[in-house]
Amino acid sequence: MLGLGAAGVAAAPVLQRALENGLGAVADKDPTGLTGLLPNGGGFRYYSVTTSVPERTAADYRLTVDGMVDRPATYTLAALKALPQTRMVRDVQCVTGWRVPETPFEGVRLSALLDAAGVRPGAKAIRFTCFDGAYSESLTLDQARRPDVLVATRMQDKPLAHSHGGPVRLYVAPMYFYKSAKWLSGITVTDSVRPGYWEELGYDVDAWVGRSNGRDDAPTA
Repeated sequence: MLGLGAAGVAAAPVLQRALENGLGAVADKDPTGLTGLLPNGGGFRYYSVTTSVPERTAADYRLTVDGMVDRPATYTLAALKALPQTRMVRDVQCVTGWRVPETPFEGVRLSALLDAAGVRPGAKAIRFTCFDGAYSESLTLDQARRPDVLVATRMQDKPLAHSHGGPVRLYVAPMYFYKSAKWLSGITVTDSVRPGYWEELGYDVDAWVGRSNGRDDAPTA
């Protein structure tokens, strides 16, 4: 019995990762969204607003920074990883109610990319687009410059998987998770906030955890 128990403990992380990866792969091709209701050990649910999402490898991934900037740029995955990295451990809170506590994210502060691009006077907001071809999000310029907003390349201390929005996603730690756009491909500086995908359907543009969307969840910490 002790031997079986030890084997179960040793195998649990491998089985959990396999379950999460399997659900993620199925969810990418599930137009019904029913896979998001299935339980998994990591606590995450997998959402996509399209029937499938093309994968991007380290070789073909690109992130553009443009709009009201002096120095538009295009970053490869390697170039993003070569920049100073920030690691933070915060809860992930979905507006549908589930929470994954103490989740590590790592990447480049969005403010660093904006500083490198040289934001022009009159800019007030950021629009984010994604290589799924449908999803979008937005932040005010002040929100985007917060130190807890990342262009993330790692989650749970490993490279960001495709099912979690990899190879690069936005991570807005103090807001509901729909603000943390997956499969990030474009950062455009604009003169006004343009509502994102879910906000066009009624979600709050400002999505502070516990202070928006009619919810009273505890702030992420």
